[in-house]
Amino acid sequence: MQYTTLPQFDEKVSKICLGTMTWGQQNTEAEAHAQMDMALSEGVNFWDTAEMYPSPPDKDRQGDTERFMGTWFDKTKQRDKVILASKISPMDFLRDGQTRFNAEHISSAIDSNLERLQSDYIDIYQLHWPERNTNFFGQRGYTEDMAAQAVDDLTPFLETIQALNDEIKKGRIRAYGLSNDTAWGLMRYLWEADKNGLIAPITVQNPYSLLNRLYEVGMAEIAHRENVGLLAYSPLGFGVLSGKYLDGKRPDGARLTMYDRFARYTNEQAVSATEQYAKIAADAGLDMAQMSLAFVNSRHFVTSNIIGATTTEQLKSNIDSVNVELTADVLEAIEAVHTQHPNPSP
Repeated sequence: MQYTTLPQFDEKVSKICLGTMTWGQQNTEAEAHAQMDMALSEGVNFWDTAEMYPSPPDKDRQGDTERFMGTWFDKTKQRDKVILASKISPMDFLRDGQTRFNAEHISSAIDSNLERLQSDYIDIYQLHWPERNTNFFGQRGYTEDMAAQAVDDLTPFLETIQALNDEIKKGRIRAYGLSNDTAWGLMRYLWEADKNGLIAPITVQNPYSLLNRLYEVGMAEIAHRENVGLLAYSPLGFGVLSGKYLDGKRPDGARLTMYDRFARYTNEQAVSATEQYAKIAADAGLDMAQMSLAFVNSRHFVTSNIIGATTTEQLKSNIDSVNVELTADVLEAIEAVHTQHPNPSP
């Protein structure tokens, strides 16, 4: 395993992060425990979850992912070997759909996170997506409707930062980060924290893959100059970049077979780009999923690459992507496809 240092944090984390959002939907508790066993044995010491998981959201299963992790921690007594990230999620079935990133709701969410996880602390606590209406989850532009949102509807940035800093002082979280946020949002958090002498976010968890490289536009420079690490999610575009959906295939039990709501990685441009990336992998004698993950692993602004799997076989193959080094020819071919089909899956 390769390791990186969390920004502003004297802590080594694995370049591969264990994603968990299928646990409770596509994976049983026993299967989740097997994945945790394998991940730790392979040196993956960084794990990510959320109060909302499993995904897709389900009111009756909400929190099962964290509960599965909690029973594993209780059984193995190895919580201290894991750098754990979780999130507060503004879902309509949590806190009566009124979630605000204020002290009351952040404290309440962490109470529940810790109870399910059977842990006294969370290493990185993330805001799952912004309160404000902005362009995330497949939305390219900042629309007039988004701009019309009243400022009074939003928790002030400083109030959120103070609440998270208070949780750090209490020892219930060690650091905090953002998720699905924009360049403006990240800079506002950094500016408010600096202005008020408070601890700033150390990570941002945003999508990044061969089909979505929008993070490179603006956000990557912020990550570099402000020392904020990217935790890249959906590096395989919900499995599309493994090649398993090529030629219209829909394997039994696969995510896109089960949930047709996840369509942004299967539009016409994304399919065309995926076919070309598959050819690059085949010509180079590479496993397509490993090539796709290796590309993400190689980016200088990526702190950790969040992979998800529904089987231990998939998990082992994905973890092994850290040992794949892409040649100059492969990288040049990837750039050629990106130029032809830039970011088809925002």
